[in-house]
Amino acid sequence: MRKRILALLTAMAMLLSLTGAAMATTVETAVTAGTGTAQGFGGEVSVSVTLVDGEITIVGMEGEGETQGIGSKILDEWPQAFVEANGIIDTYTGATFAGITRGAVIEAARQALENAGVNPDDYMREAQAEEGKDETYDTDIVVVGAGGAGMVAAITANDAGKKVVVVESQPAVGGNSVKSTGGMNAARTVYQDKNTFGEAAGVEKTLAAAEGYADNEAITALAATVKEQWEAYQASPEGYFDSTELFALDTLIGGKGLNDPGLVNTLVSNSADAIDWLSSVGIDLNNVAAFGGASVKRIHRPVNAEGKVVSVGAYTVPLLEKASQERENITLLTDTTAVKILTDDTGAACGIVATGKTGNTVTVNAKAVILATGGFGANLDMVVRFVPRLDGFMTTNAAGIQGQGILMAEELGAATVDMDQIQIHPTVQADTASLITEGLRGDGAILVNANGERFVDEVGTRDVVSAAEIAQPGSFSWLVVDQKMVDASSVIQGYINRGFMYGADSYEELAAVLDIPAEAFRATMEKWNGCVTEKSDPEFGRTSFAAPLDTAPFYAVKVTAGIHHTMGGLKIDESTHVLNTAGEIIPGLYAAGEVTGGVHGANRLGGNAVADFVVFGRIAGQQAAEFVR
Repeated sequence: MRKRILALLTAMAMLLSLTGAAMATTVETAVTAGTGTAQGFGGEVSVSVTLVDGEITIVGMEGEGETQGIGSKILDEWPQAFVEANGIIDTYTGATFAGITRGAVIEAARQALENAGVNPDDYMREAQAEEGKDETYDTDIVVVGAGGAGMVAAITANDAGKKVVVVESQPAVGGNSVKSTGGMNAARTVYQDKNTFGEAAGVEKTLAAAEGYADNEAITALAATVKEQWEAYQASPEGYFDSTELFALDTLIGGKGLNDPGLVNTLVSNSADAIDWLSSVGIDLNNVAAFGGASVKRIHRPVNAEGKVVSVGAYTVPLLEKASQERENITLLTDTTAVKILTDDTGAACGIVATGKTGNTVTVNAKAVILATGGFGANLDMVVRFVPRLDGFMTTNAAGIQGQGILMAEELGAATVDMDQIQIHPTVQADTASLITEGLRGDGAILVNANGERFVDEVGTRDVVSAAEIAQPGSFSWLVVDQKMVDASSVIQGYINRGFMYGADSYEELAAVLDIPAEAFRATMEKWNGCVTEKSDPEFGRTSFAAPLDTAPFYAVKVTAGIHHTMGGLKIDESTHVLNTAGEIIPGLYAAGEVTGGVHGANRLGGNAVADFVVFGRIAGQQAAEFVR
């Protein structure tokens, strides 16, 4: 607050001075000012700017929740840098975990300039980078990639007593993990026991689906076990019904039986413990709900102080960043792109070579390497090479998801699996490629086409819903919610604030806004509300019901299918060792998260990506630390 007051007093003094000068010389001076805000690491970050004849003369920045000595350095140093550059200039060095603050300041500054009546694009400046010197680091473990899997692995290895260097190709941490909007699947958790949802209506539907995989031994065995569990539960209901076997069965059926059963077992068996581990680092996922492809309510989501559901990535990544920066022996190098994995005379991985921000060479010598670089969903050339029909599709992936980890490991002879299995997500905002969370459908939203009609079980697997959507007129649909859902979700409110949602006070008025047939849309909504009341959807077989969509105003967002997740990647074993083409372990090389293949098969269930990066990130950190020991 003190900075803002000083900035305002300075601005007032300048205005008075300029006014006096204008009166004396009759020269007219244009003075404009604006403020902007954005979500930082520990709360709201605000930026104020004052311009005189288009020149930035005063900049103020505030962010009381930003970490002292890390994020706070940006707030202290950037105002003067912005004035000197007459624009937004990124002098962030990438030496610390301050990426969230950095991004928030830039977003708030752009907003402030726009509110001052100028085009922020005209004020974006490139820092003149000095020629960098080559650097060498010596450490126990190097982690490549600072998304969810990378940070979990780094924290785990560090807590095992190891010194860790993390290299990240982008200016800030997060990768695809920060874009995750839903939650984390886990079975047999304390939060499921605390949430009473009644009988699990989807179990029998899953058992029926399993009958179509009679030639798959893993699915057949799991289905037999789940059937026994379900029959025992029905005979004597106690608590909330779920099991790791049911979780595994859902995952295998969702993946069309292409998954590696051992990796799936590892995922589900460690999921509840992973929820507890997240709590130990200050990340609480305690709201349980339904999600696509799950028989029961299993996805665990975060809520804010008001009890509203929030996006899991935006919540989780800053807290993983905080946990990382609190540990003395984790060093983060951002804007540092790994280009080669080093090996010793025995063929064991022993470090990496990377390119730094200024084009300098960064060498990290280590005793073990963990790859957590994500998949290749942002590398559209690579996507099309494996699946040509996806040419021209938009992507939800972060810019750094280019497949580098896969390509580097292949140079060492690493095997890959399921590279042609690329997931399309059905609810991508049609104009911006922003991901619209599957949680909305799990909480009761429906999809209607350009004719105002439903066309699919909205909480089916992503591949099924996407295919149905692509087959509709124009290959898009409208995702519909009501005010009750808005009141319960800060995520939906965020979509409204960003201009994604259209709203109206009646079904007919919303239909007019969406340019769809009003009578058909009203009939669809009334029919759906009846399905919710009866807990039955005879037309499409949906088994997940929340509340009727009957509270005005009503809202809809236009969605289409987009490239979302690459299920294929490096072949690993259950201990996250990377395997070569002969099926042998490459010593010292580990991988976790979307860079790997085999966990999700032909289709990833929503909520399994976060489970994947937490479960396998922890294992990679543990195994690498044990290898070093």
